[in-house]
Parts: sequence; C-alpha cells; structure tokens
Amino acid sequence: MKHFPIFLAMEGQKLVLSGGGDAALAKLRLLLKTEARIEVFTADPAPEIVTWAGEDRLDLTARALQPGDVAGAVLFYAADEDAREDARTSAIARAEGALVNIVDNLADSQFITPAIVDRDPVTVAIGTEGAAPVLARAIKRDLEERLPVTLGALTRIGKRFRRAAEGLPFGRKRRDFWADYYFTTGPRALAEDGPQGAEEALNTLLDTHLNAAPRAGHVALVGAGPGDPELLTLKARRALDEADVIIHDRLIAPEILELARREATLIDVGKEGFGPSTDQTRIAALMIRHARTGAQIVRLKSGDPAIYGRLDEELTALDAAGVGWSIIPGLTAASAAAASIGQSLTQRGRNSSLRILTGHDTKGFAEQDWAALARPGTAAAIYMAKRGARFLQGRLLMHGASPQTPVTIVENASRADQTVLQSCLATLAADLDRAEMSGPAILLYGLAPRAALAEIPQVPEAAHGP
Repeated sequence: MKHFPIFLAMEGQKLVLSGGGDAALAKLRLLLKTEARIEVFTADPAPEIVTWAGEDRLDLTARALQPGDVAGAVLFYAADEDAREDARTSAIARAEGALVNIVDNLADSQFITPAIVDRDPVTVAIGTEGAAPVLARAIKRDLEERLPVTLGALTRIGKRFRRAAEGLPFGRKRRDFWADYYFTTGPRALAEDGPQGAEEALNTLLDTHLNAAPRAGHVALVGAGPGDPELLTLKARRALDEADVIIHDRLIAPEILELARREATLIDVGKEGFGPSTDQTRIAALMIRHARTGAQIVRLKSGDPAIYGRLDEELTALDAAGVGWSIIPGLTAASAAAASIGQSLTQRGRNSSLRILTGHDTKGFAEQDWAALARPGTAAAIYMAKRGARFLQGRLLMHGASPQTPVTIVENASRADQTVLQSCLATLAADLDRAEMSGPAILLYGLAPRAALAEIPQVPEAAHGP
C-alpha cells in the first residue's frame, strides 16, 4: 500500500487551488462538498468558478499564484494543466507547508484524491493508486446503486443520538442496537413516517435494548472452504462479520481472516499432521470460556467442518457445557480440486459412488477397504495423503489395482498458488517426492485432468509406467 487512506478534517481549513480550466472544475466540484475554505488563483477562471465565487462558495483571486498565497493551507491542488506552471506553484505550496496534489501527475504528488461515493456523512473513498481510474469509477458506480440515498439521513439522525446510546455497555450490546437501527428499525421508520419518525423510533429502540436480557454466548462452526474467499458462503461471511472471537485452523487463508471485524479477537489453534498441534481439549476450553462471557464465536475450519474437522468432538464438548451452537457448511476441498481439473466426482457408467478418505488417522496411516478401492472405475478423494502416498500405493497395488490408474494431486486447491500434479498409481510416491509439495493437498484417485484444460498450472508431469 503506497498510499494510506485517511479522512482529513476539513471544517474551517484553508484549501488552495491554482487553475481555472477543466481540470480545476473537476476538482472543485468535489472539493465544494467539504466544509473547507477554498481559495482559487487563476488569471482565466471558467464561468462556473466566477459563479461559485459570486455565491460565496469560494474565494477567487484573478491572477497567478504567488509566494505567500498558500501559507496556512492544509492542501494544495496544482490544476493549471501546464507542466511548467504546475511545477512552479507546487514548489511554492511545498515551501509553505501544504500537502500537494498535481492533477494527472501521480509521481510528483504527495496525495491523491479518491473516487468518492457521497452519502454525507457516510463517505466511501475508492483508490487504485492511480493505476486504474476506470476500475475506481466502476466500483463507485456499483456502490452508488447499492447504497440508498436515505443512508445519509439515517446517519445524521443516528449521529445526534450517539450520546444517548452511550447508556448501553460498550461492545456487543451497543453494536446490536446500532445494527438494529441502521438495517431494520431506522429504514422502516424513515419510509413510513419520515425523519421525525426515524428519530422517535430511536428512543423506543433504546428502551428495548436497555431492558433486553444479555445475549447468550454462541459458537458457529463455520466452513471456510478450500481457500478462495469468493467460495465462502454468504452465511459464513455474515458470521465472520458478527463474530467477537474467531478460533481458526492453521490452513485458513489470510484473505479470509481479513474479512473479520478489526475488533475481533483471532486465535490460531492450528494442527499439522505429524507436526505441532493445538490439543483438542484446549480448543474446546477456549470456545466454552469465551462463550460464557456472552461472546459470539466463530470456530473457523478449512473446507467443510463435517469432513475431517473433529466436528463431533467439539459439539460434544459444547453440549456438555450447555453452550449453544450452529453449523455453517463450507465447500470441501474435494469439490474445489475436481473443479480445478475439469472433472466430475461421479459419472454415469464410471462410478455411482464417491469415497472420501483420510490418508492418516489418530493411529497413523489409515487402513481402508483396499479390495473395493482397487476395483476398476473407483473414484476417491483422499485428504491428508501426501505423507501416506507410498503406503497407499503399496496397499492398492497389493490388492490388484491397475498400475495405470490415474491419480491427480491438487495442492492449494482454488488458491492463486494452486498446482496440479498428474500421476498414476505406479509412480505416485516418486512423483510426489520430486514435486516437493509443501501446501495442503488432496489426492483424487481414479481421476485425471480433462485434456482441454491446458491452462491449469501444473507441476511437470513425470513419465508414467509400471
């Protein structure tokens, strides 16, 4: 991030602009929305600037900027559309202590002006560091359509009421009150009875929340999917946004944790096969301890919480402690991996069932029904199989599986660094050793990448053979 976004207090501040043409007009239309004192210097002002000066919306000096004109200003805009003149005026502004923006000159500017969605006092600023103004405008257009024009009125009413709302305890109880007002009670009252109705509704709503019983702690066991934030369900995203505490697995993508509220407490309880792990009893104790404070907790698990996620153990502990819970399913890695190679996990005429297996369990490498797996046409998604690949390979070959059975390993399924290794049972262990995969991987037994998907990023394929 080369430009740090902030909201600068402008009420009563001096702001200076040099220029009187189209570039100056574009900036002034935005700057006039602020409560700053705007001073414009130009020998050739556009008619609109003269009109604004006549309406006392800005001060116009009909000459070029001179030393001393920018003294005391917080911001300066060089908008003369002439490189030499912009360099001259910006040098004056820097010397006199103002932050400088030179229109259409990102390299020499000290700040940039974002695209803005104005629902005063709600303001959304969108910046691309000058790299893609068209993209910023597209995002602005999308947000303009999404945010109702009444949002500003509701916010102004709510702002006047903030002191009264301080009677509610800081934290969850106060957040619930404002969420109720802005998303339910306020819009309904404003639509039915106008601003006065929305203001009156606040008093009734405050009494309701002041007298409400404390909200019970709750644990939502949430599937985070295979890693791509866009594969999160809408329900999972809402849970993350509402959570006071997020207890998450090691494999949760950082981009997903970024969706949590900044005030939320994040606790890493990662487990690693054959490596450091957080004890399951400690995970349960953490959930119970935070729930007893009334916190809303998200237990965030990779993929789907019901597939190799120790879900039953955690639910048993929560039930024993009398803590309420809910389950929010997620997209499991097998689905994402199959999609990445363009294959169906089931197919008429090939396999009418799909086996979901683990490569190892609490006792070590997991034993399976090897004879059934070795039958032609069998398809299986095998989790946590990298370390047990040689064991898996040996057992299947011993029970009569064809050495040419296709096996595809997908590492970091759905993520930007996803890789695909195409192999077969005969060379599986050796291919995996050469690939040196370090990320989470799922093994798709009996499935090969669809030939048409040439764009799949792949680890170089090893020579197949018995």
